Amino acid sequence: MAYDTSTDTNIRSESLPSIDDWMAPLDFETTESIPIPTKMIDQVIGQGDAVKVAKKAAEQRRHLMLIGDPGTGKSMVARAMAELLPQEELQDILAYYNPEDSNVPRIQSVPAGKAKEIVKVQKAEAQKVKDRSAQTVMFIVMGIVFLAILYVISSGDITALFFGIMAAAFIMIASRMYMGQKKEVLNVPKLVVSHGNEDRAPYVDGTGAHAGALLGDVRHDPFQSGGLETPAHERVEGGAIHKAHKGILFIDEINLLRIESQQSLLTAIQEKAFPIMGQSERSSGAMVKTEPVPCDFILVAAGNLDSLDGMHPALRSRIRGYGYEIYIRSTMDDTQENREKIIRFIAQEVIKDGKIPHFDKSAVTEILREAHRRSGKRGHLTLRLRELGGLIRAAGDVARELEEPIVTGDHVIEAKKMARSLEQQIADRYIENRKEYRSFLTSGMQIGMVNGLAVMNSSSSTNEHSGILLPIVAEITPPSSREEGKIIATGKLGEIAREAVTNVSAVIKKFTGKDITNYDVHVQFVGTYEGVEGDSASISIATAVISALEDLPVKQDVAMTGSLSIRGQVLPVGGVSAKIESAAEAGIKTVLIPRHNLRDVIMEKKYRKVIQVIPVDTLKDVLNYALVGSRKTGLNEKLSRILPIVERPKPDIDAVVGA
Repeated sequence: MAYDTSTDTNIRSESLPSIDDWMAPLDFETTESIPIPTKMIDQVIGQGDAVKVAKKAAEQRRHLMLIGDPGTGKSMVARAMAELLPQEELQDILAYYNPEDSNVPRIQSVPAGKAKEIVKVQKAEAQKVKDRSAQTVMFIVMGIVFLAILYVISSGDITALFFGIMAAAFIMIASRMYMGQKKEVLNVPKLVVSHGNEDRAPYVDGTGAHAGALLGDVRHDPFQSGGLETPAHERVEGGAIHKAHKGILFIDEINLLRIESQQSLLTAIQEKAFPIMGQSERSSGAMVKTEPVPCDFILVAAGNLDSLDGMHPALRSRIRGYGYEIYIRSTMDDTQENREKIIRFIAQEVIKDGKIPHFDKSAVTEILREAHRRSGKRGHLTLRLRELGGLIRAAGDVARELEEPIVTGDHVIEAKKMARSLEQQIADRYIENRKEYRSFLTSGMQIGMVNGLAVMNSSSSTNEHSGILLPIVAEITPPSSREEGKIIATGKLGEIAREAVTNVSAVIKKFTGKDITNYDVHVQFVGTYEGVEGDSASISIATAVISALEDLPVKQDVAMTGSLSIRGQVLPVGGVSAKIESAAEAGIKTVLIPRHNLRDVIMEKKYRKVIQVIPVDTLKDVLNYALVGSRKTGLNEKLSRILPIVERPKPDIDAVVGA
């Protein structure tokens, strides 16, 4: 039996009405009337556990590691923590000349807002001394000139002696003046870190920072001798760890930091102070190393799950021992409260952008539908809000271009076409090219040829899957070796995909009753230039090979996806909605998917009446729908005796269809 699993107005969870029915009684015309919390921590959506831990971490000054998909709110949680930290603890940091060793500048911490006053006072004092020196020099020069004039009048024309005395006096006075100025400059401290009186705890993003930007550095000085050099303390530059003192240091993709930088970061966390030194061994600052500079910050490290592999073990251990690790959610349950949060998110994005109009109810409805679709699970809403925010801004741009005061549902639909991911654009072009060159069929029957389905996995910046049609062809030939036959798979296959081909061979041996070691089985993944990975083509491979072995045709208007256990059970896979949509675009009429994936199917409205979705439990179900011919009955009877009986619960039509 087939079930209509499309979205449209029927998307709903088990306990909620459809989106249209749910939106109708809501008392708002546009998102302009939606209240937005003033605190950033309250604007974080769908990450209740992370917010709870972040509040505790800010209160107790604990470090935090946030691991999860991009665009789920990790940086927002870190920014929100900075708002929770007390303001009165902020400090300014000054670097002073060290008369005992000029390459070891002294460091002093003062309350926030005081450093600028100190520097201002010291500069004023230096200016006074400079002015007094200038006045003294002027008096001396005038005196020398006056004496020289008297000497010339009394003794006659002795021009050479006069100019000689004047030149010597000028050089001597200029030298004394320069040295006096230099001494005064040494007394003026360098502002390393400063805050205003009203500043809140700092939030510093150190993502991707090189060693100097992260840990501090000493500027290069091209004039290194002869009295022209810049004092060492004047060349000291604070790093992100110092600017984050008493605040938050956020580092995304923590694994991309060099191991040496991670080790230094660990030292800074342990000691709560880290000296600033020259990071380049060829720089004139290579010998400069200040006294330890305060850097008592809360580290919020973030990344994807694979980021853990590139982390310094001791750094992660420090975070775990003195903080918390949180796995960020990528979806949230479809509840009334969470639907309201998505509406609030739309209002937040409009205000944050500042260049797009507010959304009316029809536009909000379309965004909610997209939040369902992008979650990949029925009864869930996506928390990949950065990408959802991109759709909101694109819809706003469409409305702005049309000079409309409000964003409507039509604008959102148009924006979805414009804001397709690169993967989706490539997949669409891929299908068009294959249609043109007829590299797959969507009608008739063929022996050993199956329309499989796959996804073009997205980059780390998006969670969307783009489906592609994957023709698979099998051919049986006499063995090339007298000892045994082989399964030969061709195409750009990944490791898991090749393992899937091998596993299918065991299923075929059992279910056909034929010893396939007497044959060479060739399996071709047609046109897999982009590569194939994963085992979701397992049932397609099995169907193609059995079709070739049994000489039974396969319906070409049927496509399928699903993993296959060695006992013949069809197991769930990912990206089913994108796969079904790609099949519909290609002209396929029926799609076979694992029964467990049925509740994950959320399709665009336009595909609702053009494709039939059939859930399957075992390889027998797949072959029953896909194969045709008089010999199919005997094969089914054979499979019935071999395959385990699968208990098939009657699906909840209301929950699946949303009637």
